[in-house]
Amino acid sequence: MEKQEEVVTVKLRAIEATAESFKEYGQVIEASADGEEFGPQDAQLDLSRGIPRFYVMHLENRPLKFSTITHHASVTQCLGSIGGHVWYLGVAKPSILDSTETEGDMGTNIVRSHCGHFYVPPAIEDVRVFKIAGPKFLKLNRGTWHAGPLFKADDMDFYNLELSNTNVISSLFLSLSCIYEFTYGFWWQ
Repeated sequence: MEKQEEVVTVKLRAIEATAESFKEYGQVIEASADGEEFGPQDAQLDLSRGIPRFYVMHLENRPLKFSTITHHASVTQCLGSIGGHVWYLGVAKPSILDSTETEGDMGTNIVRSHCGHFYVPPAIEDVRVFKIAGPKFLKLNRGTWHAGPLFKADDMDFYNLELSNTNVISSLFLSLSCIYEFTYGFWWQ
């Protein structure tokens, strides 16, 4: 008889997404004055590997827990809630490797994706959850692992900027060996 692995639940406390707290994963972009020139406070995008796609994404039933995570190897991605509603995103640092970094290490922690790129799966302890509230959006660096958007409401609409074929040629979905559950603030919130 096969032994069933026990699923571990990891409880995390969500961190408020700020420019400082989110910098290892991407950028937090907030409102700027009309006419302000482009600078480091603006989304530093890489859409060079395809046709950009900007659309409204409707999501339903995305509770505050996850057991899979994804990354996009070919593009930065921008996500924000329409109306500035509160939402959450699980993340881990990008771990895409150049093929020269994989010499002699295949089969240890390095994996080749079905898309052709190499990566190291994120460790359980490296996953964080961020809370995003108000009129701002997140720009995810190329390769940033992410789970979500997640939210408490029944459904929410988000604007999403990625490539037209991101989910076909560049996405990798990874099942985690645990379930992440999280809260923000105190236990009653």
